[in-house]
Amino acid sequence: MPPTFHLLTTTVLLLLHHRISAADLPEFQEAPAFRNGKECNNTRIHIAMTLDATYLRGSIAGVFSVVQHATCPENIIFHFLTTHRLSSSLRHTIATTFPYLNFHLHHFHTHLVKNKISTSIRRALDQPLNYARIYLSHLLPAAVHRVIYLDSDLIVVDDVVNLWEINLNSHVLGAPEYCHANFTHYFTPKFWSTSNPNFSGVFNHRDTKPCYFNTGVMVIDLMKWRRDEVTEKLEKWMEIQKRYRIYELGSLPPFLLVFAGDVEGVEHRWNQHGLGGDNVEGLCRDLHPGPVSLLHWSGKGKPWLRLDSMRPCPLDQLWAPYDLFKHRPLISDR
Repeated sequence: MPPTFHLLTTTVLLLLHHRISAADLPEFQEAPAFRNGKECNNTRIHIAMTLDATYLRGSIAGVFSVVQHATCPENIIFHFLTTHRLSSSLRHTIATTFPYLNFHLHHFHTHLVKNKISTSIRRALDQPLNYARIYLSHLLPAAVHRVIYLDSDLIVVDDVVNLWEINLNSHVLGAPEYCHANFTHYFTPKFWSTSNPNFSGVFNHRDTKPCYFNTGVMVIDLMKWRRDEVTEKLEKWMEIQKRYRIYELGSLPPFLLVFAGDVEGVEHRWNQHGLGGDNVEGLCRDLHPGPVSLLHWSGKGKPWLRLDSMRPCPLDQLWAPYDLFKHRPLISDR
């Protein structure tokens, strides 16, 4: 094959691949416009979320829930982290679904983590975009000093300004902590082995007892993050993991290794997590006791998949009102 023709063929195939991928994106209804109340000032709230084809339906529902319950929705700026391949199609989807939304797309270059990711107990946890939160300080403009990071499988049922305004005090990161969870389960026996005390010894000098926290809801001081070179610390633990296999749960353990015992505690109402069940079976679960500001379907089971399969869990019905997905008609009208 002549080199010129080969190059043309390759280009056409790449374009076709892009078009097919874009065509595969689900379609959504246009969301209503939500406007600021009279009491709103010029305070800006920055929220970061990842955006891809697999979790797009969850992301759209999450955004819809945030702006619907916000007193000052026009003050919210969304920062979507995505890969370059689908960015133009995803931008179109967001802009047509939320015509009034203030948002930016930030390209995450997957080569940053290509050789750092270790296989975990669930394939979905190994996707490069799951690690984009590690690079928030690099991806977002330097003018953004604070950001709320939200996963794509949750809905907010409270005014997000109440989460935004928490006092982080001296900490880099704030999140609900769960000190009743067995912290040892998040690492392998090799991590806790006395033969290498440098691993578990990382927790010896923390301010408080190291506790589990879910990285799907975090308030982050990006100025302190950059000052403390947190990204580099997280990358270092990922490199250690590749060599010694000290954990099994994707991007969560590096955050525990860097932050556990040094987290500003947030009310549990801001992450009613685990509604997707565990990472193996994804069975139905109930809410934790107490008030609810955010429902999070962490785990294997996702509400849109269970609803579509006609086998929803009871709490999936709480997610359904925020689903803007355009369902195809059962009978064609042509």
